[in-house]
Amino acid sequence: MVQSVQQRLPSLIGDPIAFAHRGAKAHAPENTLEAFALALRLGANGLETDMWRTADGHIVLDHDGIVKRWGRSRPISEVPLTALPSHIPTLEKFYEVIGTDFHFSIDVKDEEAYESIVRISSESSFDLSRLWLCHHKVDVTVRNRGIYPDVRFVDSTRLSRMKEGPERRCALLLEHGVDALNMHHSDWNGGLVTLAHKFELFAFSWDMQFEHVMTNHFRMGVDAVYSDYVDRLVDVYSAEVGHVPTKSQPG
Repeated sequence: MVQSVQQRLPSLIGDPIAFAHRGAKAHAPENTLEAFALALRLGANGLETDMWRTADGHIVLDHDGIVKRWGRSRPISEVPLTALPSHIPTLEKFYEVIGTDFHFSIDVKDEEAYESIVRISSESSFDLSRLWLCHHKVDVTVRNRGIYPDVRFVDSTRLSRMKEGPERRCALLLEHGVDALNMHHSDWNGGLVTLAHKFELFAFSWDMQFEHVMTNHFRMGVDAVYSDYVDRLVDVYSAEVGHVPTKSQPG
């Protein structure tokens, strides 16, 4: 049952991040340059994607990490860049076309991709304090947090996977300098947002597709939301935060 919140509680980030999930997925083909450009035009202040490493070491943006060629399905990790469909962009091409004036949330699908993601982002003059690297395994997140101190690290999980409980998980993340806890919107409530903030963690909430869910989570004080519907997200953001999404820095 969704907890009803009447008055907006403060977030740790002054202006929450409105992430366009896989670009403006509800409005254009997902994870394409067209979708990312459209998301920014619609008012998102953050973009989200998944990243994989090709057989010849290139970093590319795609959700499933599977390509079909000649009737066969193969992992991107086994395919060279030249054999990928043309709609799958490299990270370099993404920055060249889309620019750098936004928050960027990346679901890292290949642990060997971290170094290249950080290096390419830095070489593209992307502000690393707005680069949020997400992973579903907390040990991978903790390990890489110590290697790349200039970027943001996000523990992407579900409440049911925290066998130690949310308070101990938050304590672990704080101890290792992880920046944010990212859970499905159905896992969050006002108490858990407050708990995350108590441990100096940003509270990120994904799969926000309906206005009433977005409204409730902004009022809980979450720091970032992910949605396929950028138009709905921007409208609710404006109503609850009091202005359109901005590119301000997190605290």
